[in-house]
Amino acid sequence: MEKKKITVIGSINMDLVTKVSRVPLVGETLIGDSFYTNPGGKGANQAVAAARLGARVSMIGCVGDDSFGRQLIANLESQSIDTSKVGIVSDTSTGIASITLSGGDNSIIVAPGANNLLTPEYLLRHENAISESECILLQLEIPMETVGLAASIAKKHGVRVILNPAPFQPLPEQLLKDADYLTPNEHEQKQLVLSLDSNLKQEVLEKCIVTQGPKGVAIHKDGLGEIPGYQVKAIDTTGAGDTFNGALAYALSEGMGLKEACRFANAAAALSVTKPGAQGGMPSRQEVEALMKMAGKTRS
Repeated sequence: MEKKKITVIGSINMDLVTKVSRVPLVGETLIGDSFYTNPGGKGANQAVAAARLGARVSMIGCVGDDSFGRQLIANLESQSIDTSKVGIVSDTSTGIASITLSGGDNSIIVAPGANNLLTPEYLLRHENAISESECILLQLEIPMETVGLAASIAKKHGVRVILNPAPFQPLPEQLLKDADYLTPNEHEQKQLVLSLDSNLKQEVLEKCIVTQGPKGVAIHKDGLGEIPGYQVKAIDTTGAGDTFNGALAYALSEGMGLKEACRFANAAAALSVTKPGAQGGMPSRQEVEALMKMAGKTRS
């Protein structure tokens, strides 16, 4: 039986990571502890998370015609992700994220580069890839018009839409209606609620699965409430939310109920923070199931 396909439409970046003892003050220069590069971008991260769990994943995105772009495509292919719909564009650099790590937390600045060229016109060439999917995953590191069109195409073909509204920006009403699930973190949920007309708030909240770090998630739909997280020693929280989203898409496409899928995604996200790099700690299904089994014994 062929695996069900998840299509991720989003950003592909190279992460430029500096580890420091503390975040510098404005105007201050610090000597960093270390520097390294890692494949990243919210779209690519979510694609890798789903693929590592065993999903059949297709990526739609854009990179520059440069060394970072070639490395990032090779990395996706090494995870058995279909990159045939990743465009290589000239005269524009591959997107980067400058990440500062301090005390297990991170701060990030993104320069989108080629991600801005993932236009509606480019996406329309790949409508078939969306229509043949079980689920699409979207984020907000590509043009909003493209995100909206992707959700609209998916809706037309009866494909589930998971929208991770990050980095946050106000969302068009039609996009909010077309999304099946919204996965903000606590900060993004507050911004989302403040940006909504009063007549939309309840409808949108019903779609929210709010990630809360080690506390787990809050599910508004059907009154499912809080799903507790897993307690682990965090080394690097970069990519935890992306792991959650990739794992949620995988779990739902495997037929898990929403509550079970969120427990599974919680466990995947918890494992992801135990190793450095956005993609470095993304687990296999076997690792996730082992953590869930162990936690179940502890809680009982």
